[in-house]
Amino acid sequence: MKKTIITVVGKDSVGIIAKVCTYLANNNVNILDITQTIVQGYFNMMMIVDSSQSIKEFSVLSAELEQVGEELGCVVKAQHEDIFNKMHRI
Repeated sequence: MKKTIITVVGKDSVGIIAKVCTYLANNNVNILDITQTIVQGYFNMMMIVDSSQSIKEFSVLSAELEQVGEELGCVVKAQHEDIFNKMHRI
């Protein structure tokens, strides 16, 4: 399993979750866990996904997700689980 952490942050609008999830489904990326909140009009979502069944390289998935974010007016970042964990260790 290739776990990836995806974060989405931006001004709340209709269709953010749908657009990101549709992209993932179209690229055979399975959502393992998801959480989202809206605080004073700002949307924040974190997903843990399994990208092992995708035919696209991680760098392509990451770049395309960033492009999806730009279309939505959000910032979308994808990181390998091990990198995410090392960055957020206390």
